[in-house]
Amino acid sequence: MPRDYYEVLGVSRDASETEVKKAFRGLARELHPDVTKEADAEDRFKEAAEAYEVLSDAERRRTYDAYGHEGLRSGGYDPGAGFGSIDDIFQAFFGGGGFGFGGGRRAAAGGDVAITVEIELAEVATGVRREVTYDVVDACEHCHGNGAEPGTPITTCERCGGAGELRQVTRTPFGQMVRSAPCDVCGGAGKIPQTPCEVCGGSGRTRQSRTSAIEVPAGIEDGQRMRISGAGHAGEPAAPAGDLYVEVQVAEDERFERDGSDLISTASIPATEAMLGTTVTVPTLEGEEEIEVEPGTQPGHQYVLKGIGLPRLNGRRRGNQRVVLEVFVPTNLSEEQRELAERLDGTLEDENLASQHGEGLFSRVRRAFG
Repeated sequence: MPRDYYEVLGVSRDASETEVKKAFRGLARELHPDVTKEADAEDRFKEAAEAYEVLSDAERRRTYDAYGHEGLRSGGYDPGAGFGSIDDIFQAFFGGGGFGFGGGRRAAAGGDVAITVEIELAEVATGVRREVTYDVVDACEHCHGNGAEPGTPITTCERCGGAGELRQVTRTPFGQMVRSAPCDVCGGAGKIPQTPCEVCGGSGRTRQSRTSAIEVPAGIEDGQRMRISGAGHAGEPAAPAGDLYVEVQVAEDERFERDGSDLISTASIPATEAMLGTTVTVPTLEGEEEIEVEPGTQPGHQYVLKGIGLPRLNGRRRGNQRVVLEVFVPTNLSEEQRELAERLDGTLEDENLASQHGEGLFSRVRRAFG
């Protein structure tokens, strides 16, 4: 015995036509094989379609409400008769082809293209315009994309009448069901060149080399990709072209390390200059800068050069450059140099060896030995 149609759709007996339709569409999406893998999904879908077929028709609904399933059959109506595959039912109710609820064949869009462009670190600070060359499928220059040898006629496809698709009409219990498919003669173009283009063979597209100017914005990170819409492969007639994806690689600069929008560099001086103080020259993206090293400056001290780092992507303010001081100990001393160093070592007191971060070395030794 078939289940109650109202129970199948999950609606009350006084549900409006809109409520019945909404309930059925919800079940249709839920039970389609592209969504659920339940074994009984197709049977349940056909059951829902049968319920909707009856409850959406005012006369059949009145008969069902009064006499039930037997009343429909005694009146010569057989619910569910003529149901085929689940896709056929979708087409019968919603039109078009399958779960997408669409109709007809759409021209295929062009494919995407991916390329790589390399820029210098200094160009990250300002942004740069770069010309790139890449291969792409584009409209044939000889026939201007129409597929016909110039000067020869292009006729409307007799098979599809210029529509580019063929339609087949089938009668169902719900009315006429229309199926569509690309025309097997013109391939969906709707027109046929009498003399195909000698360059592209009638396809209207050829592989070409294209040169484009790419604007790389300031602040871009290494490995980031930019998308340029419509700069990829050409699509079929009336379809959009694909996109161009540009991956930006930032070349290494041995002078700097990048930390977001900051740059990090080093400045190396001998221990004697760190003791006495000196002036060091450091490279920046905008030239050279001088830094005053105060007497007694310790290794690892950082100097901050404000506003000469890199900008953030789509930002205006630039980061800083941080210069880390490296202090190295002289080696390969001569006898005279060694004597001078020993004399200096013999004169050092606690206050000479005091760390910038706390007590001196001698103080720590004395404390360690009580």
